[in-house]
Amino acid sequence: MTARHTLAAEDDVVPGAVGPADYARRCVEALVGGRPAPPPPAEAFFQRPAACFCSLKAHGELRGCIGTLTPSEPSLGHEIARNAYAAAFHDPRFPPVGARELDGLVYSVDVLRPSEPCTRADLEPRAWGVIVSAGTRRGVLLPDLAGVDTVERQLAIALHKAGIDPRESYTLERFAVSRFGEGSCDEACG
Repeated sequence: MTARHTLAAEDDVVPGAVGPADYARRCVEALVGGRPAPPPPAEAFFQRPAACFCSLKAHGELRGCIGTLTPSEPSLGHEIARNAYAAAFHDPRFPPVGARELDGLVYSVDVLRPSEPCTRADLEPRAWGVIVSAGTRRGVLLPDLAGVDTVERQLAIALHKAGIDPRESYTLERFAVSRFGEGSCDEACG
């Protein structure tokens, strides 16, 4: 059965505080089970428009990661549902997530702040994500990733993802994120 990105009715809301990564997990588990994703939590945090990336890991290794640089849905909650679905079923690097994998997955959600133009000197891979662009080609790398400790490494990965030769002319933008793991939701969530 192919999962579809649909949301259940509002009266299916599970009570209690739910963080962004917990909501991503609930969406993927519902969709793998052939059910619609639950509606987003009602807290104001989930109702505002915001871009995000949803990441899934299995055994400490990336299993799926899809996101947006600008909001494409009316609310962060819907953005999380959309990107969790895409990370689980449409990341071209991996096969779709199956039911047997669910218990072993670990979820995180990065909520993006708007990007800004920058220079190489403005980058710090622990604090800033990077966007490299040349024409229609664009590569993105989230901040604070294991093994990405230098600006040179950060740029090399982003340029490679975009198919941009480092000797080409390209533009740089940086962005900050709020990263949420499962079970984490600061006062901003509700």
